[in-house]
Amino acid sequence: MQTQFYSYQPQQGHGLPHDPIPSLIAPRPIGWISTCDKQGRTNLAPYSFFNIFNYSPPILVFSSVGKKDSVTNAIETGEFVYNLATLELAQQINLSSAMLPHGESEFDLTQLSTLPSTLVTPPRIAQTPVSLECVVTEYQQLKRADGSLLDTWMVMGEVVMVHIDKATLEQGLYNSARQKPLMRAGGPADYYWIEEQQKLEMYRPK
Repeated sequence: MQTQFYSYQPQQGHGLPHDPIPSLIAPRPIGWISTCDKQGRTNLAPYSFFNIFNYSPPILVFSSVGKKDSVTNAIETGEFVYNLATLELAQQINLSSAMLPHGESEFDLTQLSTLPSTLVTPPRIAQTPVSLECVVTEYQQLKRADGSLLDTWMVMGEVVMVHIDKATLEQGLYNSARQKPLMRAGGPADYYWIEEQQKLEMYRPK
């Protein structure tokens, strides 16, 4: 039987109850980004438009629809910290996505503790097993195919310091699944997490 496809042009609307594209590109890792403004006030927010884009040096990228505090702070100070989002911290991750008045800190709202970073000013989250300190290398306002600008901003940063909870290392190897990283599933309130039984090993052909 021939496959029947539901096809549409995004600029003309999808005609469905919810935009399917975020679900088509899923699950997506969450960039839990901590920053400071020029006055030193802290900010914390989760971003599902996030990933690593280079090995050496490691380059992390997060993108924000709207020039929110995380983007503004990262651009103005040149620094941000990635904190691993885990299932155990799911409620705090969700809380940190709240729209707070400018200058109020999500660290206070979530009651998360902080640890000082080594090479950058923004603090790390004490409760997460992994944090990566980053220095901004470039940023860009995204645009459509016709060249018109979008109110979406992408920030790229080089990882300059890595922090890994030693308890997560097994014979020197980091076990990703054991930390149950939380990921966005694409729906308005949908998340996934990774567990060890979901692991599949495949080596690249020689």
